[in-house]
Amino acid sequence: SIGYEGAGTVEFLVDDDDNFYFMEMNTRIQVEHPVTEMVTGVDLIAEQIKIASGANLEFNQDDIHLNGHAIECRINAEDPETFMPSPGMIKLFHPPGGPGIRTDSHIYSGYVVPPNYDSMIAKIIAYAEDRQTAIKKMLFALDETVIEGIKTNIKLHKKLLKSDFFRNGDFTINTLNAFIKEKR
Repeated sequence: SIGYEGAGTVEFLVDDDDNFYFMEMNTRIQVEHPVTEMVTGVDLIAEQIKIASGANLEFNQDDIHLNGHAIECRINAEDPETFMPSPGMIKLFHPPGGPGIRTDSHIYSGYVVPPNYDSMIAKIIAYAEDRQTAIKKMLFALDETVIEGIKTNIKLHKKLLKSDFFRNGDFTINTLNAFIKEKR
């Protein structure tokens, strides 16, 4: 209805009373797109390229079915306590693997993380039949991940995944700030 053609995301915030508030529209693929790909089986990047090439989508919304649960952890080159960037050389990188684990990254052993860009260096995605199993798989994946030479936020992700509020799905947009203040 607005004449937009292409991949994009419309974002809303939802309050405790289920009121929706428009936040933004991104006319690009989102960083979190692997979560959608894992639970739908649709390769969003391939579909975006097809649309840009003039092809029509070969499916509609009714053809999309959600299966299982996926979690994404953004791995940042930053101190997990202070959130200060941690540029420098990655001496050793070993990504996690196994069924239901996906790692999207550009880094490698010997890669130098520059100080002047976004600190995200990897995304780790865990997929399972249900939320609790996805959490367990993500914890295993984070334990398997090796990034030496710089600081990362992997320890913070582990703490969050183990927290009662995360395991119970009982959190809001304010929970992280409260959790960080409590842990200091």
